[in-house]
Amino acid sequence: MTVAVVQFGGSNCDRDTVQALAHLGIDADLVWHEDGLPEETTGVVLPGGFSYGDYLRAGAMAARSPVMDEVREAADAGTPVLGICNGAQIGCESSLTPGAFTTNESARFQCERVTLRVENADTPWTEGFDEGEVVEFPIAHGEGRYEIDDNRLDELEADGRVLFRYCDEDGNVTPEANPNGSKHSVAGVLGDRDSVAVLMPHPERVSLPDIGSTDGQGVLRAFGE
Repeated sequence: MTVAVVQFGGSNCDRDTVQALAHLGIDADLVWHEDGLPEETTGVVLPGGFSYGDYLRAGAMAARSPVMDEVREAADAGTPVLGICNGAQIGCESSLTPGAFTTNESARFQCERVTLRVENADTPWTEGFDEGEVVEFPIAHGEGRYEIDDNRLDELEADGRVLFRYCDEDGNVTPEANPNGSKHSVAGVLGDRDSVAVLMPHPERVSLPDIGSTDGQGVLRAFGE
């Protein structure tokens, strides 16, 4: 009964994620991608960082690691899978979720706190929130702008597969509150199953009381269900 936090060369939020899960009483282990998923895996996190130095395209090389075939099989079987930041890029590159994350509109790396609006509270990742609730997570990315075909985005929104949007402190979705130019201010989406999700902001960095906000606990608790 263990959540596998998959490490690639360049991952750097892996230990943070294990610590945040452990604080919630959720067993989690670091798993080197070449070793594959352990048989007892009950959840998977693709953590943040800079896998393979973000060469070629952020997440593109890690998405072609053999372990991702195992991750897709686990996702198809209903195992919870969460991609965070670089892990979200890997998730999109490996077709766990639709769309892609590309260079920020500012064309620079951005590390700051942002406010998010919960768009769908009826998912494993958001059931601890209320729909429309505003939470604060940090971002740290250079390629966090979510892009997707307009028709496909319309389908995602109609199906309730947008998890979070960037917003201001009052919950208003405005261009000024969108830090990276993501289409329709999308910050996180679901895969074909609601047990699979990717998001660009970091819930693990706002999960320990000793370092401030615990808004991110609501997302990570999905692994304890």
